[in-house]
Amino acid sequence: MALEIRQSVTLAQQLIMTPQLQQAIKLLQLSRLELLDAISQEMEENPVLEEQAATDEDRNPIEDKAEPDKDLPDPPEVSVEDHAREDVDWDNYLSEYSTGWGGSTYDERETPSFENTTSAMSNLHSHLMWQLNMSNFDDEQKIIGVHIIGNLDEDGYLDIALDEITRTINCPMDKVLKTLRLIQNFDPVGVAARDARESLLIQADFHKLKGTIVEKIIRDSLEHLENKKFDQLAKKLSVTIQEVLTAIAVIQGMEPKPGRCYSDDETNYTIPDIYVYKVGDDYEIVQNEDGLPKLRVNSYYKEILRNKGSLSDNGKTYIQEKLKSAAWLIKSIHQRQRTIYRVTKSIVKFQRPFFDYGITHLKPLVLRDVAEDIEMHESTVSRVTTNKYVHTPQGIFELKFFFNSSINSINGPSVASESVKEHIKNIIKSENKKKPYSDETISEILKKADLIVARRTVAKYREAIGILPSRKRRNPY
Repeated sequence: MALEIRQSVTLAQQLIMTPQLQQAIKLLQLSRLELLDAISQEMEENPVLEEQAATDEDRNPIEDKAEPDKDLPDPPEVSVEDHAREDVDWDNYLSEYSTGWGGSTYDERETPSFENTTSAMSNLHSHLMWQLNMSNFDDEQKIIGVHIIGNLDEDGYLDIALDEITRTINCPMDKVLKTLRLIQNFDPVGVAARDARESLLIQADFHKLKGTIVEKIIRDSLEHLENKKFDQLAKKLSVTIQEVLTAIAVIQGMEPKPGRCYSDDETNYTIPDIYVYKVGDDYEIVQNEDGLPKLRVNSYYKEILRNKGSLSDNGKTYIQEKLKSAAWLIKSIHQRQRTIYRVTKSIVKFQRPFFDYGITHLKPLVLRDVAEDIEMHESTVSRVTTNKYVHTPQGIFELKFFFNSSINSINGPSVASESVKEHIKNIIKSENKKKPYSDETISEILKKADLIVARRTVAKYREAIGILPSRKRRNPY
């Protein structure tokens, strides 16, 4: 059979991700701050795009009422004499009645800059370096101190071997140890220790507790303290339980991580993308438009395109591309907002008991339920619920919070896993601190509440919400 080359026409359908569709999907999964950054970047790159100015509808009605009535007659003109008295002592007048905010005596150049009037947050490194510079160390000790302070982690522990410091700056070990002991007594006391045990021992020595039960517990029996085996600890030290409890109270007042109080981490505030308010017996959903710029296409470039004779072909093509890009961005943002609204409305529909009564009434919910309700794909719902927050009567939650796996109940519908975690938290909160519940006991209590939760599942949920096991929750006081 001879081989030959042929041409044929075949009709087929194919899904192609256009750049516009990729941009719409990208905008859909951005958080609020990331969306603001993307809009700001697009406005810098696209001259056709601009922020819409406030319209008459956006004006404050209170301010409008404050405007003077145009129908009122004009006030009579007041004449002021142009000349001043020649016998006035202006020097005494100004010195007696001039104020700090008077325009005639204000000199803007004399005021400090804004950066100099705001307080700067002090972190651990700068705080220790200030103490090092204020100390009476010699030059070699200051060099050693800089290396020690520069190798502290965020908890204040020394994250480098002393041998490495001696090799780096070529100094004797005894001087490094002497400098280290001095820095360990800087504020906060116990900083630059190698571990928590050494830090606590330094703090005990600083408080004149050397040789006491406190030091003995820190040095030799932290494991007993961690597991709260106080009776074994008292037997080991040959003291009474009361003496052990008194020493433990002192240790609990110490800081095992001295650098923690000088952390320079700033508080991150969550701005909700959407609000859910209870109005009567129903819930109203409101988009959070604060801070989101209202975009529009600049009319100047539209006018240029109408006047075809004033543009070259390259200029016309450039403006047309930018117009399409701007229009698609505005459309994608509107579509994003509408999708968030529809997903939130569906969540409120499925999780109505949560909005009424709280987390313990949260129902099991999966992405497919919401996707079928709003007739969208599950991947779209997943993108919408990523890094999006909703303000509810029960608090601020991420939209993904409302999607939970189910836990079977004995007599009734399934319960959401987050609801079970809340039940476990409430059970532990109400337990006797001297005899805390074990995971098996919590499982039995949940069973009485018609919830089938195995002991291993209780342990997993307890660890997920950051609660210690029963032996470490026991409080003998």
